Amino acid sequence: MQQAGLAIAQLTLAIAPHAKSIWIACGPGNNGGDGLEAAAQLSRLGKAVTVSEFKGQLPHHGDALRAWHTAQASEVRFTNVPPETFDFCIDALFGIGKSAGFGATYETWIAHINASGAPVLSVDVPSGLHADTGVAAKSCVHADFTLSLLTLKTGLFTADGRAMVGEVWFNPLGAQHTVTPTANLATTTVKRSRPHNTHKGSFGDVAIVGGDVGMVGAAVLAGRAALHSGAGRVFLGLLAELGPSHDDIQPELMIRNLESLDIQNMNVVAGCGGGSAMAPHLQSLVQRAKTLVLDADALNQLALSIDAQTQLTQRPENATVLTPHPLEAARLLKASVAAVQADRLNAAQTLADRWKCVIVLKGSGTIITQPGRTPTINATGDARLATAGTGDVLAGLIGSYLAQGMGAWEAAHSAVFHHGRVADLWPDKAGTLTASRLAQAL
Repeated sequence: MQQAGLAIAQLTLAIAPHAKSIWIACGPGNNGGDGLEAAAQLSRLGKAVTVSEFKGQLPHHGDALRAWHTAQASEVRFTNVPPETFDFCIDALFGIGKSAGFGATYETWIAHINASGAPVLSVDVPSGLHADTGVAAKSCVHADFTLSLLTLKTGLFTADGRAMVGEVWFNPLGAQHTVTPTANLATTTVKRSRPHNTHKGSFGDVAIVGGDVGMVGAAVLAGRAALHSGAGRVFLGLLAELGPSHDDIQPELMIRNLESLDIQNMNVVAGCGGGSAMAPHLQSLVQRAKTLVLDADALNQLALSIDAQTQLTQRPENATVLTPHPLEAARLLKASVAAVQADRLNAAQTLADRWKCVIVLKGSGTIITQPGRTPTINATGDARLATAGTGDVLAGLIGSYLAQGMGAWEAAHSAVFHHGRVADLWPDKAGTLTASRLAQAL
C-alpha cells in the first residue's frame, strides 16, 4: 500500500505539477487506503491535500488502517464532505472492490467529481466501472487519467471502459505474475515485405459475396478494402439481379455472377449488404470456401440455419472468422444485447468455442478470440468508426489478409488493429472519416 501511495503521488506530480489544492475522495477499503498513503506523500511535498471520508466508514484493519494513521499524522485536512474547489482530484473510492450500489453519499461525491471540471486521476479503475467487464454503473467517475496497479484490468479497455478511464497508466509495484492473463492487449504486427519476383496470383483471390438490391455499396466497400490492403485480385459476387457491371471509382474490382466463382479456391467474405438473399447461398459457402469471413447478413442467416451452424464446426481449423457486432452476437447466442455487453469476453469466447472459429466481437474494445486461446482486446480505433460501412471495410480487410497467407487468427488480429489505427491517426482537418475514405486509407 505504501508503494501504491507513492506511485499515485508521483503520477499526480507528473501530470499536474502546478496543482496546489488536491482533493482525494477515499472509500472504506484498500482503494481508500492507497489514497490515504498518497495524501500523506503529497502533503509532505507541500501540497494542500483534503481527504474526504464517509463518517462511520473509516478503515478498520490492516494496511488501510495504518495508512489512515499515517495521513492523520501529516498535515492532511480531513472532512466528511467534498471541498467546493480544488485543482486536482484523486478518485480512491472503490477501485476493483465495488462497482455499484454505493449509496446516496458516495453517489453525490461521484457527481461532484464529474461536475468539478478539475482533472481526475482514478486509482486502479474509475469508481463505478466493473474491472473485469468494463460495464459502468449509472454512477461512475469519468476519469482523465487512470493508474492501474499490479495488473492491467480488462474493463479498462472494452465496453464502457474506454470512455471512462481517460489516459491509462500502469505500475506493477514490483509484482511478478505467473497466472494466465484473462486477456491480452492487441499490438501492431510486423508488415510483411512483398518479394520482388511475385505476381498478382501470389497474393490471393478474394470473393465478396453480398450486395443485394439497395445494399450493393456494402459489398463494394468490402471489395475496395481488400484491394487497397494488398489482395492480388478481388471479385464481387453481387446478389442484386440488376447490379452494376463495374465500379467507376475502383475499376480493378471484377464483378461476376456468383455461380461462376471458383469458391473452393477463393478467400470468401460473405454477408456485406446481402440481406435475406444470403440465405440460399450460406450453406454452400460454408461448405466450399477455402477461407471464410462471415459478416453482417451472413451472420443473421447463420443464426437461423441449424445446417449451416453444424457445417461451420466442421470447417478446417484457423480458416474461418465471424465478425459480429453486439446485436448479431446476441442473435447467435439467443441472448440479449445487454447480456452480450455485460460480459463481452465471455460472449466472444462462447461463440468461438461453439462455432470452432475465430470471433471478432466488434465494439469499443473489440474482442478477438478462438478456441483454446486467451482473448485479445484491441485498443485502437475511436468514435470515427461509428458510421455505416466501416464494418464492411473491416471484413474486406480480414479477407485480404487471409488471401495473402495469414491464418484466421493473425488476419483478424492484424486487421482489427490496423483498421482502428487508421481512425486514430485520421487528422481532424481531413473531415469525417467515411467508410470509403477508410478503405482508401488502408
